[in-house]
Amino acid sequence: MTRHWSGTGIEVHKVVVGPVDNNVFVVRCTETGEAVLLDAANEHERLLELCRALGVRTVLETHGHWDHIQAIPAVRDAGYQVGVTAEDAAMLPSYDYLLEDDTVIEVGRLRLRTLHTPGHTPGSMSFHVEGTPLLFTGDTLFPGGPGATSFEGGDFAVILRSIEDRMFRVFGADTVVLPGHGDDTTIGAESPHLDEWAARGW
Repeated sequence: MTRHWSGTGIEVHKVVVGPVDNNVFVVRCTETGEAVLLDAANEHERLLELCRALGVRTVLETHGHWDHIQAIPAVRDAGYQVGVTAEDAAMLPSYDYLLEDDTVIEVGRLRLRTLHTPGHTPGSMSFHVEGTPLLFTGDTLFPGGPGATSFEGGDFAVILRSIEDRMFRVFGADTVVLPGHGDDTTIGAESPHLDEWAARGW
């Protein structure tokens, strides 16, 4: 069973795929049966099974790093559209549409709001499901700190600013953070440590 979280009108499914244990999430409106998949990372046959079983309509990429995009050709060949930010689009083998900051993606009766959270990559995008405590952070925020910024296009000062301004100042302590790898955490568990992360430099 892949169900990871559920609430009124919503369920979230999670599978872990590929050589670096990527989290792939499906956010599904239980009232309409429509769903969206976050990060077509790897193991495309497994992801396509999920897409078919859960009513996925489209795929949203949190960013363009190789480990998050391996299944894109297969999911596009199967008829699913893929969205990514303009800043990261060139990192993908192909895509269908561009994601912009602070817009709403309707998934049945659910509303996913986009938050441009650069630093891990220039186009890193997080997603908040309105009316729920769920914040999907990609590789921007993990339990214990920000995502790596040593890759091309990464910027430690920028990722700290994204985390502070777009996450810690906006969302309550009980907000559940669902990252691109590893376990869930909460805003309340992570926000007291911002100064520590700034001091250590990673």
